[in-house]
Amino acid sequence: MKETVVSANSFDARSTLQVGDESYEIFRLDKVEGSARLPYSLKVLLENLLRTEDGANITADHIRALGGWDSQAQPSQEIQFTPARVIMQDFTGVPCVVDLATMREAVKELGGDPAKINPLAPAELVIDHSVIADRFGTPDAFTQNVELEYGRNKERYQFLRWGQTAFDEFKVVPPGTGIVHQVNIEHLARTVMVRNGQAYPDTLVGTDSHTTMVNGLGVLGWGVGGIEAEAAMLGQPVSMLIPRVVGFKLTGELPTGTTATDLVLTITEMLRKHGVVGKFVEFYGEGVSAIPLANRATIGNMSPEFGSTAAIFPIDGETINYLKLTGRSAQQLALVEAYAKEQGLWLDPAAEPDFSEKLELDLSTVVPSIAGPKRPQDRIVLAQAAEQFAQDVRNYVSEDEETGKESFPASDAPAIDHNGMPTKPTQVTAPDGTVYEIDHGAVTVAAITSCTNTSNPYVMVAAALVAKKAVEKGLTRKPWVKTTLAPGSKVVMDYYDRAGLTPYLDKLGFNLVGYGCTTCIGNSGPLPEEVSKAVNDADLAVTSVLSGNRNFEGRINPDVKMNYLASPPLVVAYAIAGSMKVDITKDAIGIDQEGKPVHLADIWPSEREVEEVVASAIGQEMFHTSYSDVFAGDAQWQALPVPTGNTFEWDPESTYVRKPPYFEGLTMDPAPVEDVRGARVLAKLGDSVTTDHISPAGAIKADTPAGTYLTEHGVERRDFNSYGSRRGNHEVMIRGTFANIRLRNQIAPGTEGGFTRDFTQDGAPVSFIYDASQNYQAAGIPLVILAGKEYGSGSSRDWAAKGTALLGVKAVIAESYERIHRSNLIGMGVLPLQFPEGGSALSLGLTGQETFEITGVTALNDGGIPETVKVKAGEVEFDAKVRIDTPGEADYYRNGGIMQYVLRSLIRK
Repeated sequence: MKETVVSANSFDARSTLQVGDESYEIFRLDKVEGSARLPYSLKVLLENLLRTEDGANITADHIRALGGWDSQAQPSQEIQFTPARVIMQDFTGVPCVVDLATMREAVKELGGDPAKINPLAPAELVIDHSVIADRFGTPDAFTQNVELEYGRNKERYQFLRWGQTAFDEFKVVPPGTGIVHQVNIEHLARTVMVRNGQAYPDTLVGTDSHTTMVNGLGVLGWGVGGIEAEAAMLGQPVSMLIPRVVGFKLTGELPTGTTATDLVLTITEMLRKHGVVGKFVEFYGEGVSAIPLANRATIGNMSPEFGSTAAIFPIDGETINYLKLTGRSAQQLALVEAYAKEQGLWLDPAAEPDFSEKLELDLSTVVPSIAGPKRPQDRIVLAQAAEQFAQDVRNYVSEDEETGKESFPASDAPAIDHNGMPTKPTQVTAPDGTVYEIDHGAVTVAAITSCTNTSNPYVMVAAALVAKKAVEKGLTRKPWVKTTLAPGSKVVMDYYDRAGLTPYLDKLGFNLVGYGCTTCIGNSGPLPEEVSKAVNDADLAVTSVLSGNRNFEGRINPDVKMNYLASPPLVVAYAIAGSMKVDITKDAIGIDQEGKPVHLADIWPSEREVEEVVASAIGQEMFHTSYSDVFAGDAQWQALPVPTGNTFEWDPESTYVRKPPYFEGLTMDPAPVEDVRGARVLAKLGDSVTTDHISPAGAIKADTPAGTYLTEHGVERRDFNSYGSRRGNHEVMIRGTFANIRLRNQIAPGTEGGFTRDFTQDGAPVSFIYDASQNYQAAGIPLVILAGKEYGSGSSRDWAAKGTALLGVKAVIAESYERIHRSNLIGMGVLPLQFPEGGSALSLGLTGQETFEITGVTALNDGGIPETVKVKAGEVEFDAKVRIDTPGEADYYRNGGIMQYVLRSLIRK
């Protein structure tokens, strides 16, 4: 059981709430002056402080500061937030458990009790990132993909089963159940938590940035790196500044023909443009009541895409209805409603809390949209999609095509079509002998995937109805389109089956491929061999259309250059149309049995049709059935042999799970912080470098350091699996750091991928980043990274920071950071610095060939945080801002990282 913190109760807030026959201890918010005017999200934080006030880390002054919050002030007051629980997915969860297992050994070596390394709060891991859509378009695709998943991941799954037995409060949801965030909202989320007789708001941190999906249920939580999640599991509060809160007022209703996806892409564009990084976003106003819970979850899910820490909706009747639908008990429903009303957490549509900034959207102005070709915030009005593609594709084709020269001089085919669009018609011969032609813009992947939309029955039913109407008119998908359906939970297939819609999706090739994150995280599997060959031989700029939340370069599929986010029904439509060159709002997307053109409007379902299916086909019993024994798993899971013991027995031959080197030579007292001298630049990068660029999740190429390592360890290429699945092996992950195939390192111009110049060698030749790093470390030369704006955006990938640290990088100097990656760097002992306001590597004339000196870092040894440090790069000197933002982060950095800090703290207890 979790240790109960006995609150100092300085505000006499401890009280009792009676709900039916049950009595709960609560901490009343109205005991704190100023609490009534606070936004919902800050009320949740206030309750957290009241309940965990210990007089040391959390004091009465912290509580007063939050009650007296100045909405217009810049964040400066540090508080300690203690999440009620932690949620993980397997890509980030496996390294978490690896670290915990390693910490147990480190504690033992330092003379402590290994059992102290144990979760103090519920920690739940959902295995959802390991399934790959290898097989598709056949009735047995799901079964085959599950078999392949178990074959590839047996070692990892056995390790997680060990974790289940070795650690208290740690539960695993086995493979083939659903996507972590959808499983969270449908089953794991409590909304109001009950522990040891206390009732309090459900809060969490998760090892995936889309943890914010649960914000739609009124649950405050956000994504953190696995490093921070481990600390939270071990009872370490999350150090944070009281944030600014952006109020987003919603009015009106969505017009007919638009979907939740259109709404969320509009909101993403608005908030990214406004600037909400590091802020909370909170939705309010009369329009909130008109938004179904599934749509709220879709909006919350996209919080990392617009950059906010959280994007939350208060609790109201819609919340209660959803909890009831998804099978929560009558007592839990009564408690959630009673608690929310008692504490002022129930939505008042007319209320306007004190917000730092405000935006407003009239829902009636939303229009059908997609986003792409490489960022979620780049919204495109659907009616302009073909026109926009014609402009964007020029960035992905060679110059000879763009200028009108022929790509193949022996050919008389023009390189520009009649619309002025680059073209390179390429013949493909299918295995059955059928010959067809593909060109730039061909949709080669059409995937209904990801937690964002598969959690939403309205858009999922709409997709199935589009398929039904299309099949009835004799339409089919184009032969070059890889079509996949990967729902977020088994409930989706239940309501498809009940509504009789599954056969129509199957007919179009949208057969079930798995329950998990597939295409959205790069587990799209290979394109058909003949399509892949044609794409690569002709260097075609082909596309994917997916109902996901991420479309960064190189993420979806190595053969696909341009990626578009769209609602599930539009994914089906584009599979039929087969090309982004088709204006699907005007052009015919296919020909029916009678030879007549079929337009999108002919197969688009009405709002009423969708609602009728949702009302008739979805019931509470589905959720009861799907989640009745959710932690048990299928026969394959139960048949896995489970290692036992308090500490893990590492297999020296394992290529999946290895003991990492973080705690080698650890002493009880940390060494003083040092300045960085004689450093070289490992990578000089541009704007919007994501954690996908830093630590890819997808395929491992054979001719890379990671591929070479696996080959040397006897792994066949077909068994390489992905970087994501290998995250329990630091040797693979270090070699994969900065190895994204689309990464452009400016000190190795003309290259793409994990390349740099190695200044330890004569002539500074181009080499793999990993190989250069090994040479630098052997020579005792520290490394720095130079970067532009929004460095580290995207997933909360702990390996982006772990890999950076293990490559020998001591500091990153960027124009700006995304929140999670900045804190993860500190968590691994890497110093995040920021160029002076308005400054950049370009404006300062830095080439990346300079030797760097960073002085003033040692001021951290005195207990404070220096505002700036001196950076000398060759002849250039400037003051860099230190982005250690809180005293807690400074403690982590002084200890060499958050894990070292927590481990030392636990031993001293």
